Amino acid sequence: MPEGLKTLTRYTIEQEHRHPGSSGEFSALLNVLATATKIIANRVTRGRIVGSLGAQAADNLPPTVHRRLDAIANDVMVSESQWTGPLVALLSEQMADFHPVPSEFRRGKYLLAFDALDGSSNIDVNLPVGTIFSVLRAPEDGRDPAAADFLQPGVRQVCAGFTLYGPATMLVLTTGSGVDGFTLDQEIGAFVLTHPRMRIPDDTSGFAINAANERFWERPVRRYVHECLEGVDGPRGRDFNMRWVASLVADTFHILTRGGIYLYPYDTRDPERPGRVSLLYGANPIALIVEQAGGAATTGAERVLEVRPRALHQRVPIIFGSRTEVERIVGYHREPEAGPRFDASLFGTRSLFRPAPH
Repeated sequence: MPEGLKTLTRYTIEQEHRHPGSSGEFSALLNVLATATKIIANRVTRGRIVGSLGAQAADNLPPTVHRRLDAIANDVMVSESQWTGPLVALLSEQMADFHPVPSEFRRGKYLLAFDALDGSSNIDVNLPVGTIFSVLRAPEDGRDPAAADFLQPGVRQVCAGFTLYGPATMLVLTTGSGVDGFTLDQEIGAFVLTHPRMRIPDDTSGFAINAANERFWERPVRRYVHECLEGVDGPRGRDFNMRWVASLVADTFHILTRGGIYLYPYDTRDPERPGRVSLLYGANPIALIVEQAGGAATTGAERVLEVRPRALHQRVPIIFGSRTEVERIVGYHREPEAGPRFDASLFGTRSLFRPAPH
């Protein structure tokens, strides 16, 4: 490890020393999460080797049905953290309900919500994936945990972070006083601080959105994207770049390091499911990281961190990134009838495969 860099362990101990009377539980939890993500990183980098040799049939499935890597990652997060003491209960995308820490283990004062392998559909094509986590305080009345304990708005998070499994394994973390990035040093097996005090530029010329869904967007989002696509000849007066990795952690890290805006907006195709990003273990931790790095995060209608959760697996729209761009889109949502409607004519009477009518 290069001289002068500090490990995550040293970092958490120094943070703990700034809070006299700290029990050490929180520092222990962060190091447990780091260990779990190092194990997942090892599984991810081995790809099909793990998928074919390491997967086992789930108890409730036929022997021929093997567990995907995201299920294996989920098991790693649970098995590495539930016995360590800081936690009362866990919640993840892979769980139908929350998971209380078994009674034979000591219980602490925190709740953990996580997505063990965000972007897992990218595994087969070797694109970046990651782990997202959120830490909340548990009730202090000593009772058994309940689902309602997790239904806290994002502003009440104690900590949020994600690990990105890319060319380098990166851990990005906030405890409410800025954002720090760590890189896994494979030689010593530890995360070291390499990106202190990460900040998102206020302005940007880049955006990330799945353009294939345009027909389902609300007009404020379509208005924003069309203005960007018009480039120097449009109302924005400059050219924009568009990208979409389909990995929330990868797009978030890009925005943290280079600026930009990410849009997974309100979707009109299913009124019962207007959003696509999980609130408790996706949108909330990402929103806290983004805000702590100087950016902003909205659903279009309200600040993400102020959304009142109604269900464990609730999904919401999310737009986040460089503050001035997010504020522009929020302003467009106050003018919902402005902007272009979707024009499907390109795919109707005239296309590459269908001649125009005479």
